[in-house]
Amino acid sequence: MTKKTPGNKPVAIKKPESRTALVRRARRINRELAEVYPYAHPELDFENPFQLLVATVLSAQTTDLRVNQTTPALFAKYPTPEDLAAANPEEVEEILRPCGFFRAKTRSVIGLSKALTEEFDGEVPGRLEDLVKLPGVGRKTAFVVLGNAFGRPGITADTHFMRLVRRWQWTEETDPDKIEAAIGALFPKSDWTDLSHHVIWHGRRICHARKPACGACPIAPLCPAYGEGETDPEKAKKLLKYEKGGFPGQRLNPPQAYLDAGGRAAPPLGAG
Repeated sequence: MTKKTPGNKPVAIKKPESRTALVRRARRINRELAEVYPYAHPELDFENPFQLLVATVLSAQTTDLRVNQTTPALFAKYPTPEDLAAANPEEVEEILRPCGFFRAKTRSVIGLSKALTEEFDGEVPGRLEDLVKLPGVGRKTAFVVLGNAFGRPGITADTHFMRLVRRWQWTEETDPDKIEAAIGALFPKSDWTDLSHHVIWHGRRICHARKPACGACPIAPLCPAYGEGETDPEKAKKLLKYEKGGFPGQRLNPPQAYLDAGGRAAPPLGAG
């Protein structure tokens, strides 16, 4: 189908994508990303649900790398919820200073530790409705914990995830909860956690906010926003971040699968 422009030149009219076509395209993108990032994982260092919960709260408005460089000292001094609940706030603030907003984050991690100690016998609950009642814990944080510490599927609608699913025209929603619901309806529930990792990793490494590396993107043929960024392959390669660009990742202690795939651990705080 075509229409005529003022210059009387025919221009093709793109048909709206059907629901079925959208589901197929979305799932194909996820399959393609799974091949690109077979080692995708949470980029926060943690050894148990409590550490993941605290690290995720601390990751607000800073990088996972900065959190990973900061939490070793925090968990060495306060290894359990009971320890952190009884901590001197000023001492915790000093440890968390590199993470930014350290006073608010100190209140949150001490507060959630007190709640865990008083209401859950020092254990991180494995239910969404319990997690979101903890200080500083919203749905995004709760789903990170549920998906990666308890194996319960959830969509992590962080800034990278929301930016990319809108760029790919999977949804026009802007509210995180509505985005979560819209994207969840496109995929089987069992895919939600890994889907979140794939999308977030792609947003951090290739499909950047200001200058996506379109010319180095493995899903370019499936992307309606292709061309918004650098399309020259050689120039695009120079925009790649983390292991895609040959640089260290964000974890000090990444999974072995990531290291086996050529990924490099990040340096500790104060190194180089």
